[in-house]
Amino acid sequence: MPSKPCNVVVLLSGSGSNLQALIDSCHAQDSPVRIAAVVSNRADAYGLQRAQAAGIDTVVLDHTQFDGREAFDAALIARIDGFAPDLVVLAGFMRILSGGFVRHYEGRLLNIHPSLLPRYKGLHTHRRALEAGDAEHGCSVHFVTEELDGGPLVVQAVIPVLSDDTVESLAQRVHHQEHQIYPLAVHWFAQGRLRLGEQGALLDDKPLPASGHLIRP
Repeated sequence: MPSKPCNVVVLLSGSGSNLQALIDSCHAQDSPVRIAAVVSNRADAYGLQRAQAAGIDTVVLDHTQFDGREAFDAALIARIDGFAPDLVVLAGFMRILSGGFVRHYEGRLLNIHPSLLPRYKGLHTHRRALEAGDAEHGCSVHFVTEELDGGPLVVQAVIPVLSDDTVESLAQRVHHQEHQIYPLAVHWFAQGRLRLGEQGALLDDKPLPASGHLIRP
């Protein structure tokens, strides 16, 4: 176990339910995770209120005030690096990040996506799973690379698609699993157990399978 806490900066654009799951998981005794700051590109993001209620520093950086993605990302890097992060966590950050940003945080940038990657990259994942008649659906935590939703997988939660599922009911059940596996992956990283190797994600210095660590609740 590392001797000092793992400094985490969380980026979000919305309600911050995954942030709340991380905050709650940090209350465990001897948690190696310290959420140093929460950064949002939207001043009205409810996740900022969650952070403030937990005594976490917040930063608002409005992307509309910048001339293009690179300029915004450069300012974003400067603000994030002010908190000396060991790990940057994307928790519903609705911005496509530039290659320069992703390379700057290579090996210490995690994202959660509401599908069983590599299926259904992008948006509307629950509707697409239902329309395809999938028997299973879920969510994935992965290291971020320059390929959208394409970085090495860390952990996936797999749930059955029920015959009476709607987009809303499926989304709710997937969200519940997100709140389990994201704190798990962040704690693995903070404990020094999870890292990005040349060939993909490693857990306890052993390569994870292409699908990541599978959990079937």
